[in-house]
Amino acid sequence: MATALRPSSARGSGAAPKAPARIRGPRGHLIAGHLPHLRRDSLGFLTACAREHGDFVPLRFLVQRAALVSHPDAIEEVLVTRQQQFTRSPSLRRNRRLLGDGLVTSVGELWRQQRRLMQPAFHRQRMAAYGDVMVSRAEALLATWEDGQVRDLHQDMMYLTLDVVGRTLFGTDLADDAARVGEALTAALARFEERLFGLSVLLPENAPTPGNRRFEHAARQLDEVVYGIIDRRRRHGAGGENLLSLLLEAQHDDGSRLSDKQLRDEAMTLLLAGHETTAIALSWTWHLLMQHPQAEARLLDELRAVLSGRAPVAADQARLPYTSALVTEAMRLYPPAWVISRQAVEDCEIGGQRVTAGTVLLMSQWVMHRDPRFYDAPEAFRPERWLEGLAAELPRFAYFPFGGGARLCIGNSFAMMEAVLLLATIAQRYAFTAVPEHRVVPWPVVTLRPRHGVKVTLRSRPPYHPHKRTC
Repeated sequence: MATALRPSSARGSGAAPKAPARIRGPRGHLIAGHLPHLRRDSLGFLTACAREHGDFVPLRFLVQRAALVSHPDAIEEVLVTRQQQFTRSPSLRRNRRLLGDGLVTSVGELWRQQRRLMQPAFHRQRMAAYGDVMVSRAEALLATWEDGQVRDLHQDMMYLTLDVVGRTLFGTDLADDAARVGEALTAALARFEERLFGLSVLLPENAPTPGNRRFEHAARQLDEVVYGIIDRRRRHGAGGENLLSLLLEAQHDDGSRLSDKQLRDEAMTLLLAGHETTAIALSWTWHLLMQHPQAEARLLDELRAVLSGRAPVAADQARLPYTSALVTEAMRLYPPAWVISRQAVEDCEIGGQRVTAGTVLLMSQWVMHRDPRFYDAPEAFRPERWLEGLAAELPRFAYFPFGGGARLCIGNSFAMMEAVLLLATIAQRYAFTAVPEHRVVPWPVVTLRPRHGVKVTLRSRPPYHPHKRTC
């Protein structure tokens, strides 16, 4: 019998029933627990757990106790009201070789200091300048495209968003480093998948396995890129309207400045997180648009009505509601961050269920964003749902692509503006046709990448003239 906490908000309101004393989850392997299920089909397994066993599903991965939490109220408890009883998950802490003690992995007072240092870089007054850079870099990419060309849109979006991050947050051109970053990041994700879903998690992190050697090589490549960025910024002076300049000039309460290692950790975190998630959101948006020509037609109608063929600027984001809805709906169906986790540091109660210290709680955006209790036709791509007041009706954590609580993604507004402006810039110039026989499938590791990319044939659009009919 499924154990459920009934929604306490607009859709399906009502008092939550008292939870049973003992909850049974899916049957697991005697030794590995539910790890083989997760390895075989992470998205399908977690979805089945929630639909068949309820809002709180006990799980085990080898010796690690865990549970899947799939109700907005319970997720809010973990991320907001009881956040002091949880810390970052072991899987994230195991990635400190790559991310160090940056904003994503740090905790406590160190995290609060880092957040305060970085926040000014994302203030609204800086966004207009960032928007101009985003559009100009998209136009530079488009200048390299040709009608009829076959390209991997995901690879192009990764290159483009890395270019944007380099220029806006670091004040530097990363064109020469793009290939190294892309290859190193793919290698790092493969190792993360190996340690997350395989028995290699039992080995020491520095064990000389082929996977660990490939990962160490990738990490050194990324270190060279990031330390190179810091060195260039120092040599050219720390001044400028970018995040790295702020960090170079920042001082601790005692007057000391950030060490090179601290700068490296923050820059690495923003380099990877700052371009990966936006590129993924755009890749899935293009994929969905190719499958839904009526949505593409409505997008073009809005772009023509608002922009009349000109390039967008930051202020246009508010005037492009359907364009924004496309990105929002794409992130609902294919959330770049598909699952987040927290580990209990003490015994507590979540959603009426007892959670013992050391238990890892999983909260999946993939599962919640497709929950039929909160979304009509949850598997359907319907951007218009976001123009009909859905956001105001939803419980707070029925939709959370950027996480939530105090650790809400610091760059969420930056990422959303970037996705809308890049979508508007590119869609005015090109249409895409999916390459036959090319399968676009989700690859759920740290993020939800399209495993084999998004291969398309380019089709240039004729320039739009407001007073002339176009095909």
